[in-house]
Amino acid sequence: MPDRIPSDHASVRTERAEVTRSGGTRRPCLRLPADLDLEAGSFVRVVIDGAERHAEIREDRSGYLLRGAYDLKSEARDPGRAENRLVEWLREREREPGDPVEIDEIEPGERYGIRLPGERTFYRDTSGPGGSLQDIASDLDGGGDDADPFDLD
Repeated sequence: MPDRIPSDHASVRTERAEVTRSGGTRRPCLRLPADLDLEAGSFVRVVIDGAERHAEIREDRSGYLLRGAYDLKSEARDPGRAENRLVEWLREREREPGDPVEIDEIEPGERYGIRLPGERTFYRDTSGPGGSLQDIASDLDGGGDDADPFDLD
C-alpha cells in the first residue's frame, strides 16, 4: 500500500490561491501565486478530494491561472465537452471570486493539491525509490560500492 503524505508535512509547500474569473467567462478559476514553480502552457496533475486530475497552466497579464482540471490529460489539452472538475469543486464548496483556496505543492512543477483553508488532507506518495538501479542492486546483493551486481558467483 502506498504511503500517504499529509498536507501539513514538511515536504509539502502550501501557498494561497484565489478564486477569480478570467476574461468573459462566468466560470470560476484559480489565480495561482507567483511563488510556485510553474510555467505557462505546461500540464500538471492536480489532486482534488483525493482524485488526481490533469490541468494546463494558463497565463494572463496578471499571472498564472488554473482554469480547469480534467479526468484525462487529453481532456485538459482539449476541454471541449469534458467535465471541469475544478469548477465542480469550487461550486460545491460555494467558493466565490476573492475567496481563498490552499494549493499544496507536492512535486514542484508536476503535482499540486487543492483544498479549503484550514482543511487537512492526505496525498498518495508517488515518489519512486531513491537512488539509481545500481544502488538498488547493491542493496539487494548486500555489497558495497565495489560490488558487481552482474557477478553471479
